[in-house]
Amino acid sequence: MSRRWTARLALVTGLAALAVLVVFGGLASLVLMALGWAGLVLTAAGVWWLLTHTGWIRVLAGLLVVLAPLAVLLLYSAAGLLWVVLASLALWALAVAAGSAALAEDTAPGMPERSVVRAERPFVIMNPRSGGGKVGKFRLAERARDLGAEVVVLDPDHRQDVAELARQAVEGGADLLGVAGGDGTQALVAAVAVEHDIPFMVISAGTRNHFAMDLGLDRQDPSRCLEALTDGVELRVDLGYLHEGEPAAGNPGRVFVNSASFGVYAEVVQSPAYRDDKARTILEMLPALLTHASGSRLSVRADAVALDGPQAVLVSNNPYQRGDAAGVGRRERLDSGELGVLGVDVASAAEAAGLLLHGRQGHGLTAVTAREVVVDADAPAIPVGVDGEALVLSTPVRCRIASGALRVRVPRHRPGVPRAAPPMDWHRVRRLALTMGRTAAGRDPA
Repeated sequence: MSRRWTARLALVTGLAALAVLVVFGGLASLVLMALGWAGLVLTAAGVWWLLTHTGWIRVLAGLLVVLAPLAVLLLYSAAGLLWVVLASLALWALAVAAGSAALAEDTAPGMPERSVVRAERPFVIMNPRSGGGKVGKFRLAERARDLGAEVVVLDPDHRQDVAELARQAVEGGADLLGVAGGDGTQALVAAVAVEHDIPFMVISAGTRNHFAMDLGLDRQDPSRCLEALTDGVELRVDLGYLHEGEPAAGNPGRVFVNSASFGVYAEVVQSPAYRDDKARTILEMLPALLTHASGSRLSVRADAVALDGPQAVLVSNNPYQRGDAAGVGRRERLDSGELGVLGVDVASAAEAAGLLLHGRQGHGLTAVTAREVVVDADAPAIPVGVDGEALVLSTPVRCRIASGALRVRVPRHRPGVPRAAPPMDWHRVRRLALTMGRTAAGRDPA
Protein backbone atom coordinates (compact mmCIF):
# COMPACT_ATOMS: atom_id res chain seq x y z
CA MET A 1 0.00 0.00 0.00
CA SER A 2 1.33 3.45 -0.92
CA ARG A 3 2.01 6.09 1.72
CA ARG A 4 -0.91 8.13 0.35
CA TRP A 5 -3.40 5.32 0.91
CA THR A 6 -1.88 4.45 4.28
CA ALA A 7 -2.41 8.07 5.38
CA ARG A 8 -5.99 7.93 4.11
CA LEU A 9 -6.55 4.71 6.05
CA ALA A 10 -5.31 6.47 9.19
CA LEU A 11 -7.76 9.35 8.71
CA VAL A 12 -10.70 7.06 7.94
CA THR A 13 -10.13 4.73 10.89
CA GLY A 14 -9.55 7.68 13.24
CA LEU A 15 -12.88 9.19 12.23
CA ALA A 16 -14.49 5.75 12.48
CA ALA A 17 -13.25 5.42 16.08
CA LEU A 18 -15.13 8.59 16.99
CA ALA A 19 -18.17 7.66 14.89
CA VAL A 20 -18.57 4.31 16.66
CA LEU A 21 -18.73 6.09 20.01
CA VAL A 22 -21.25 8.69 18.87
CA VAL A 23 -23.51 6.46 16.75
CA PHE A 24 -23.72 3.41 19.02
CA GLY A 25 -23.23 4.96 22.42
CA GLY A 26 -24.23 8.59 22.13
CA LEU A 27 -23.45 10.83 25.06
CA ALA A 28 -23.28 7.86 27.45
CA SER A 29 -20.27 6.36 25.66
CA LEU A 30 -18.37 9.66 25.82
CA VAL A 31 -19.03 9.84 29.56
CA LEU A 32 -17.79 6.27 29.97
CA MET A 33 -14.64 7.11 28.01
CA ALA A 34 -14.00 9.93 30.45
CA LEU A 35 -14.51 7.47 33.30
CA GLY A 36 -11.99 5.18 31.61
CA TRP A 37 -9.36 7.91 31.61
CA ALA A 38 -10.16 8.61 35.27
CA GLY A 39 -9.70 4.92 36.04
CA LEU A 40 -6.31 4.98 34.33
CA VAL A 41 -5.22 8.00 36.38
CA LEU A 42 -6.37 6.35 39.63
CA THR A 43 -4.52 3.16 38.71
CA ALA A 44 -1.30 5.10 38.09
CA ALA A 45 -1.71 6.92 41.40
CA GLY A 46 -2.31 3.60 43.14
CA VAL A 47 0.90 2.19 41.67
CA TRP A 48 2.83 5.21 42.96
CA TRP A 49 1.39 4.86 46.48
CA LEU A 50 2.06 1.10 46.35
CA LEU A 51 5.72 1.70 45.57
CA THR A 52 6.33 4.60 47.96
CA HIS A 53 4.51 3.43 51.12
CA THR A 54 4.42 0.47 53.44
CA GLY A 55 1.85 -0.97 55.82
CA TRP A 56 -1.88 -0.28 55.45
CA ILE A 57 -1.36 2.48 52.85
CA ARG A 58 0.34 -0.06 50.57
CA VAL A 59 -2.56 -2.48 51.10
CA LEU A 60 -5.13 0.18 50.16
CA ALA A 61 -3.05 1.22 47.17
CA GLY A 62 -2.93 -2.39 45.98
CA LEU A 63 -6.72 -2.58 46.24
CA LEU A 64 -7.04 0.64 44.23
CA VAL A 65 -4.78 -0.74 41.48
CA VAL A 66 -7.04 -3.78 41.18
CA LEU A 67 -10.46 -2.18 41.74
CA ALA A 68 -10.13 0.97 39.60
CA PRO A 69 -9.85 -0.79 36.21
CA LEU A 70 -12.31 -3.47 37.34
CA ALA A 71 -14.90 -0.83 38.22
CA VAL A 72 -14.50 0.81 34.82
CA LEU A 73 -15.06 -2.51 33.06
CA LEU A 74 -18.15 -3.23 35.18
CA LEU A 75 -19.59 0.19 34.33
CA TYR A 76 -19.02 -0.44 30.63
CA SER A 77 -20.70 -3.84 30.88
CA ALA A 78 -23.63 -2.54 32.90
CA ALA A 79 -24.29 0.13 30.29
CA GLY A 80 -24.03 -2.43 27.49
CA LEU A 81 -21.26 -0.41 25.87
CA LEU A 82 -18.17 -2.51 26.53
CA TRP A 83 -18.03 -3.66 22.93
CA VAL A 84 -18.46 -0.07 21.71
CA VAL A 85 -15.49 1.21 23.71
CA LEU A 86 -13.30 -1.76 22.76
CA ALA A 87 -14.17 -1.37 19.07
CA SER A 88 -13.41 2.34 19.22
CA LEU A 89 -10.05 1.72 20.92
CA ALA A 90 -9.15 -0.91 18.32
CA LEU A 91 -9.97 1.47 15.47
CA TRP A 92 -7.96 4.25 17.10
CA ALA A 93 -4.94 1.93 17.55
CA LEU A 94 -5.18 1.02 13.86
CA ALA A 95 -5.38 4.71 12.93
CA VAL A 96 -2.25 5.56 14.91
CA ALA A 97 -0.34 2.58 13.48
CA ALA A 98 -1.34 3.51 9.92
CA GLY A 99 -0.46 7.17 10.48
CA SER A 100 2.99 6.30 11.83
CA ALA A 101 3.60 3.95 8.91
CA ALA A 102 2.59 6.69 6.45
CA LEU A 103 5.03 9.14 8.01
CA ALA A 104 7.92 6.68 8.04
CA GLU A 105 10.57 6.87 5.34
CA ASP A 106 10.33 4.20 2.65
CA THR A 107 13.83 2.90 3.42
CA ALA A 108 15.82 3.06 6.62
CA PRO A 109 19.38 4.33 6.29
CA GLY A 110 21.68 1.76 7.83
CA MET A 111 25.08 2.21 9.40
CA PRO A 112 27.81 2.38 6.74
CA GLU A 113 29.63 -0.89 6.20
CA ARG A 114 32.76 -1.80 4.26
CA SER A 115 34.06 -5.05 2.82
CA VAL A 116 37.07 -6.61 4.56
CA VAL A 117 39.47 -9.50 4.10
CA ARG A 118 39.01 -12.61 6.18
CA ALA A 119 40.76 -12.65 9.57
CA GLU A 120 43.72 -15.03 9.62
CA ARG A 121 43.94 -15.67 13.37
CA PRO A 122 40.58 -15.01 15.05
CA PHE A 123 40.36 -15.56 18.81
CA VAL A 124 37.00 -16.14 20.50
CA ILE A 125 36.08 -16.26 24.20
CA MET A 126 32.93 -18.21 25.10
CA ASN A 127 30.98 -18.29 28.36
CA PRO A 128 29.21 -21.68 28.63
CA ARG A 129 26.73 -20.38 31.22
CA SER A 130 25.64 -17.32 29.29
CA GLY A 131 22.08 -17.29 27.99
CA GLY A 132 21.21 -20.53 29.75
CA GLY A 133 23.88 -22.54 27.96
CA LYS A 134 23.65 -21.34 24.35
CA VAL A 135 27.32 -22.09 23.71
CA GLY A 136 26.68 -25.81 24.17
CA LYS A 137 23.16 -25.84 22.70
CA PHE A 138 24.32 -24.37 19.38
CA ARG A 139 27.77 -26.06 19.38
CA LEU A 140 29.39 -22.65 19.03
CA ALA A 141 32.89 -23.70 20.09
CA GLU A 142 33.05 -26.59 17.60
CA ARG A 143 31.67 -24.48 14.76
CA ALA A 144 34.07 -21.61 15.44
CA ARG A 145 37.05 -23.99 15.48
CA ASP A 146 35.90 -25.52 12.19
CA LEU A 147 36.08 -22.02 10.72
CA GLY A 148 39.67 -21.56 11.86
CA ALA A 149 39.19 -19.66 15.14
CA GLU A 150 41.07 -20.30 18.35
CA VAL A 151 38.44 -20.73 21.06
CA VAL A 152 38.71 -20.48 24.84
CA VAL A 153 35.69 -21.75 26.77
CA LEU A 154 35.62 -20.18 30.22
CA ASP A 155 35.66 -22.43 33.28
CA PRO A 156 32.29 -21.90 34.98
CA ASP A 157 33.75 -22.81 38.39
CA HIS A 158 36.64 -20.34 38.35
CA ARG A 159 36.55 -16.62 37.66
CA GLN A 160 38.79 -15.62 34.76
CA ASP A 161 39.98 -12.22 33.57
CA VAL A 162 38.54 -12.09 30.04
CA ALA A 163 40.28 -8.81 29.25
CA GLU A 164 43.66 -10.34 30.13
CA LEU A 165 42.87 -13.41 28.01
CA ALA A 166 42.12 -11.09 25.09
CA ARG A 167 45.36 -9.12 25.58
CA GLN A 168 47.42 -12.31 25.66
CA ALA A 169 45.73 -13.45 22.45
CA VAL A 170 46.61 -10.18 20.70
CA GLU A 171 50.21 -10.48 21.87
CA GLY A 172 50.20 -13.98 20.36
CA GLY A 173 49.11 -12.66 16.96
CA ALA A 174 45.29 -12.64 17.05
CA ASP A 175 43.85 -10.27 14.43
CA LEU A 176 40.20 -10.48 15.55
CA LEU A 177 38.61 -10.80 19.00
CA GLY A 178 35.17 -12.31 19.50
CA VAL A 179 32.89 -13.00 22.45
CA ALA A 180 29.99 -15.37 22.96
CA GLY A 181 28.51 -14.07 26.18
CA GLY A 182 26.62 -11.30 27.89
CA ASP A 183 26.90 -7.59 27.22
CA GLY A 184 29.18 -7.05 30.23
CA THR A 185 31.73 -9.53 28.87
CA GLN A 186 31.34 -8.03 25.39
CA ALA A 187 32.28 -4.61 26.78
CA LEU A 188 35.45 -5.84 28.51
CA VAL A 189 36.80 -7.51 25.38
CA ALA A 190 35.66 -4.67 23.10
CA ALA A 191 37.88 -2.34 25.14
CA VAL A 192 40.90 -4.52 24.30
CA ALA A 193 39.95 -4.57 20.61
CA VAL A 194 39.85 -0.75 20.61
CA GLU A 195 43.15 -0.57 22.47
CA HIS A 196 44.86 -2.57 19.70
CA ASP A 197 42.69 -1.34 16.79
CA ILE A 198 41.61 -4.80 15.66
CA PRO A 199 38.07 -5.92 14.72
CA PHE A 200 35.61 -7.27 17.27
CA MET A 201 32.98 -9.96 16.67
CA VAL A 202 29.75 -10.25 18.67
CA ILE A 203 28.10 -13.66 19.10
CA SER A 204 24.57 -13.36 20.51
CA ALA A 205 24.89 -16.00 23.22
CA GLY A 206 23.76 -13.80 26.11
CA THR A 207 20.35 -13.56 27.74
CA ARG A 208 19.10 -10.27 26.27
CA ASN A 209 21.80 -9.46 23.71
CA HIS A 210 20.93 -5.74 23.41
CA PHE A 211 24.19 -4.92 21.67
CA ALA A 212 23.79 -7.78 19.20
CA MET A 213 20.19 -6.77 18.52
CA ASP A 214 21.15 -3.19 17.71
CA LEU A 215 23.87 -4.45 15.37
CA GLY A 216 21.17 -6.28 13.45
CA LEU A 217 22.44 -9.76 14.41
CA ASP A 218 20.36 -12.92 14.72
CA ARG A 219 19.47 -13.40 18.39
CA GLN A 220 17.53 -16.62 17.85
CA ASP A 221 20.42 -18.53 16.28
CA PRO A 222 23.80 -17.26 17.57
CA SER A 223 25.68 -19.63 15.26
CA ARG A 224 24.77 -17.33 12.36
CA CYS A 225 26.99 -14.65 13.90
CA LEU A 226 29.97 -16.87 13.05
CA GLU A 227 29.37 -16.13 9.37
CA ALA A 228 31.32 -12.92 10.07
CA LEU A 229 34.47 -15.09 10.02
CA THR A 230 33.96 -16.13 6.39
CA ASP A 231 31.70 -13.50 4.78
CA GLY A 232 31.87 -10.45 6.98
CA VAL A 233 31.67 -6.69 6.67
CA GLU A 234 32.89 -4.06 9.09
CA LEU A 235 30.91 -1.39 10.93
CA ARG A 236 32.36 1.53 12.86
CA VAL A 237 30.33 2.04 16.04
CA ASP A 238 30.55 4.27 19.10
CA LEU A 239 31.47 3.19 22.61
CA GLY A 240 30.54 4.69 25.95
CA TYR A 241 33.20 5.25 28.61
CA LEU A 242 32.89 5.71 32.39
CA HIS A 243 35.46 7.55 34.52
CA GLU A 244 35.59 7.50 38.32
CA GLY A 245 36.28 10.80 40.02
CA GLU A 246 38.46 13.24 38.16
CA PRO A 247 39.83 11.93 34.83
CA ALA A 248 43.44 10.73 34.97
CA ALA A 249 45.91 10.91 32.10
CA GLY A 250 46.33 7.62 30.29
CA ASN A 251 43.16 6.10 31.77
CA PRO A 252 40.47 5.74 29.09
CA GLY A 253 37.90 4.52 31.61
CA ARG A 254 35.54 1.54 31.62
CA VAL A 255 33.70 0.71 28.41
CA PHE A 256 29.94 0.21 28.17
CA VAL A 257 28.32 -1.01 24.96
CA ASN A 258 24.72 -0.44 26.12
CA SER A 259 24.10 1.67 29.18
CA ALA A 260 25.05 2.80 32.66
CA SER A 261 22.24 3.21 35.20
CA PHE A 262 22.26 5.30 38.37
CA GLY A 263 19.78 5.71 41.19
CA VAL A 264 16.96 3.39 42.20
CA TYR A 265 17.76 0.36 40.05
CA ALA A 266 21.50 0.52 40.73
CA GLU A 267 20.84 0.80 44.49
CA VAL A 268 18.45 -2.19 44.53
CA VAL A 269 20.71 -4.61 42.66
CA GLN A 270 23.55 -3.83 45.09
CA SER A 271 21.56 -5.32 47.99
CA PRO A 272 22.82 -8.76 49.13
CA ALA A 273 19.18 -9.88 49.44
CA TYR A 274 18.40 -9.06 45.80
CA ARG A 275 19.74 -12.32 44.38
CA ASP A 276 17.72 -14.47 46.80
CA ASP A 277 14.36 -12.65 46.63
CA LYS A 278 14.19 -9.96 43.94
CA ALA A 279 10.51 -9.02 44.29
CA ARG A 280 10.56 -8.71 48.09
CA THR A 281 13.82 -6.75 48.08
CA ILE A 282 12.44 -4.29 45.52
CA LEU A 283 9.20 -3.73 47.48
CA GLU A 284 11.14 -3.23 50.72
CA MET A 285 13.68 -0.77 49.30
CA LEU A 286 11.61 1.28 46.85
CA PRO A 287 9.63 3.44 49.33
CA ALA A 288 12.77 4.92 50.89
CA LEU A 289 14.60 5.24 47.57
CA LEU A 290 11.77 6.91 45.66
CA THR A 291 11.13 9.44 48.43
CA HIS A 292 14.87 10.14 48.95
CA ALA A 293 14.71 8.80 52.52
CA SER A 294 17.67 6.57 51.69
CA GLY A 295 20.25 6.27 48.97
CA SER A 296 22.36 9.01 47.46
CA ARG A 297 20.91 12.22 46.09
CA LEU A 298 22.10 12.60 42.51
CA SER A 299 22.88 15.66 40.46
CA VAL A 300 23.38 15.29 36.73
CA ARG A 301 24.82 17.54 34.05
CA ALA A 302 24.31 16.45 30.43
CA ASP A 303 26.12 19.09 28.38
CA ALA A 304 24.00 22.20 29.08
CA VAL A 305 21.10 20.35 30.78
CA ALA A 306 21.11 19.97 34.59
CA LEU A 307 19.00 17.56 36.67
CA ASP A 308 18.77 17.95 40.43
CA GLY A 309 17.78 14.94 42.52
CA PRO A 310 16.43 12.49 39.91
CA GLN A 311 15.45 9.10 41.29
CA ALA A 312 16.90 7.23 38.33
CA VAL A 313 19.18 8.04 35.41
CA LEU A 314 20.03 5.93 32.37
CA VAL A 315 22.97 6.93 30.17
CA SER A 316 23.10 4.92 26.96
CA ASN A 317 25.63 4.47 24.18
CA ASN A 318 23.48 6.25 21.54
CA PRO A 319 19.84 7.13 22.33
CA TYR A 320 17.04 4.60 22.42
CA GLN A 321 14.01 4.99 20.18
CA ARG A 322 11.52 7.71 21.10
CA GLY A 323 8.75 5.26 21.86
CA ASP A 324 10.89 3.47 24.44
CA ALA A 325 10.81 5.63 27.55
CA ALA A 326 12.29 2.87 29.71
CA GLY A 327 15.33 2.49 27.50
CA VAL A 328 14.90 -1.25 27.09
CA GLY A 329 14.15 -1.43 23.39
CA ARG A 330 16.22 -0.71 20.30
CA ARG A 331 18.67 1.91 19.19
CA GLU A 332 18.31 2.68 15.51
CA ARG A 333 21.98 3.58 15.18
CA LEU A 334 25.18 3.02 17.10
CA ASP A 335 27.15 5.69 15.26
CA SER A 336 25.35 8.96 16.06
CA GLY A 337 28.20 10.19 18.27
CA GLU A 338 25.81 11.01 21.14
CA LEU A 339 24.87 9.56 24.50
CA GLY A 340 21.20 9.09 25.29
CA VAL A 341 20.13 10.40 28.71
CA LEU A 342 16.88 9.48 30.48
CA GLY A 343 16.20 11.01 33.91
CA VAL A 344 13.19 10.13 36.07
CA ASP A 345 12.08 12.55 38.78
CA VAL A 346 8.56 11.78 40.02
CA ALA A 347 7.54 13.40 43.30
CA SER A 348 3.82 12.63 43.56
CA ALA A 349 1.00 10.38 42.42
CA ALA A 350 -0.18 13.11 40.04
CA GLU A 351 3.22 13.20 38.31
CA ALA A 352 3.27 9.39 38.13
CA ALA A 353 -0.12 9.47 36.39
CA GLY A 354 1.06 12.19 34.02
CA LEU A 355 4.14 10.14 33.14
CA LEU A 356 1.93 7.15 32.34
CA LEU A 357 -0.46 9.20 30.19
CA HIS A 358 2.06 11.38 28.37
CA GLY A 359 5.19 9.19 28.13
CA ARG A 360 8.30 11.20 27.26
CA GLN A 361 6.27 14.39 27.34
CA GLY A 362 5.40 13.74 30.99
CA HIS A 363 6.66 16.18 33.61
CA GLY A 364 8.71 13.56 35.47
CA LEU A 365 10.83 12.37 32.55
CA THR A 366 13.75 14.14 30.90
CA ALA A 367 15.08 12.73 27.62
CA VAL A 368 18.08 14.44 26.00
CA THR A 369 21.26 13.62 24.13
CA ALA A 370 24.77 14.74 25.07
CA ARG A 371 28.42 14.19 24.34
CA GLU A 372 29.34 14.09 28.03
CA VAL A 373 27.35 13.38 31.20
CA VAL A 374 28.58 14.00 34.74
CA VAL A 375 26.75 12.26 37.60
CA ASP A 376 27.60 13.54 41.06
CA ALA A 377 26.08 12.76 44.47
CA ASP A 378 26.14 13.66 48.15
CA ALA A 379 28.31 10.58 48.74
CA PRO A 380 31.91 9.69 47.88
CA ALA A 381 30.80 6.61 45.93
CA ILE A 382 27.55 5.43 44.32
CA PRO A 383 26.19 2.17 42.90
CA VAL A 384 26.21 1.96 39.10
CA GLY A 385 24.77 -0.73 36.83
CA VAL A 386 27.05 -1.07 33.80
CA ASP A 387 25.80 -3.41 31.04
CA GLY A 388 24.17 -5.59 33.67
CA GLU A 389 27.14 -5.57 36.07
CA ALA A 390 26.69 -4.09 39.57
CA LEU A 391 29.57 -1.75 40.48
CA VAL A 392 30.36 0.94 43.05
CA LEU A 393 32.22 3.94 41.59
CA SER A 394 33.75 7.06 43.12
CA THR A 395 31.96 10.34 42.43
CA PRO A 396 31.73 12.24 40.24
CA VAL A 397 31.15 9.62 37.54
CA ARG A 398 31.80 10.96 34.05
CA CYS A 399 30.29 9.36 30.96
CA ARG A 400 31.58 10.19 27.50
CA ILE A 401 31.18 8.77 24.02
CA ALA A 402 33.97 7.79 21.65
CA SER A 403 32.69 8.16 18.09
CA GLY A 404 33.51 5.27 15.77
CA ALA A 405 35.94 3.78 18.27
CA LEU A 406 35.04 0.11 17.71
CA ARG A 407 35.48 -1.89 14.50
CA VAL A 408 32.75 -4.54 14.56
CA ARG A 409 32.87 -7.51 12.19
CA VAL A 410 29.32 -8.71 11.36
CA PRO A 411 27.88 -11.12 8.77
CA ARG A 412 27.13 -9.56 5.41
CA HIS A 413 23.57 -10.95 5.60
CA ARG A 414 21.77 -10.42 8.91
CA PRO A 415 18.21 -9.70 10.09
CA GLY A 416 18.84 -5.98 10.56
CA VAL A 417 17.31 -3.33 12.79
CA PRO A 418 13.70 -2.22 12.08
CA ARG A 419 13.20 1.49 11.67
CA ALA A 420 11.57 3.25 14.62
CA ALA A 421 8.05 4.57 14.21
CA PRO A 422 8.13 8.38 13.94
CA PRO A 423 6.17 10.53 16.42
CA MET A 424 2.52 10.83 15.44
CA ASP A 425 1.60 14.09 13.70
CA TRP A 426 -2.01 14.22 12.49
CA HIS A 427 -1.45 17.46 10.56
CA ARG A 428 1.27 15.80 8.47
CA VAL A 429 -0.91 12.71 7.95
CA ARG A 430 -3.78 14.90 6.72
CA ARG A 431 -1.52 16.81 4.31
CA LEU A 432 -0.04 13.56 3.06
CA ALA A 433 -3.45 12.03 2.44
CA LEU A 434 -4.87 15.10 0.66
CA THR A 435 -1.92 16.38 -1.35
CA MET A 436 -0.07 13.39 -2.74
CA GLY A 437 -2.90 12.66 -5.12
CA ARG A 438 -2.69 16.19 -6.51
CA THR A 439 1.05 15.87 -6.91
CA ALA A 440 0.63 12.64 -8.82
CA ALA A 441 -1.87 14.35 -11.10
CA GLY A 442 0.63 17.14 -11.87
CA ARG A 443 -0.92 19.79 -9.61
CA ASP A 444 0.98 21.82 -7.03
CA PRO A 445 0.11 20.52 -3.52
CA ALA A 446 0.55 24.05 -2.13
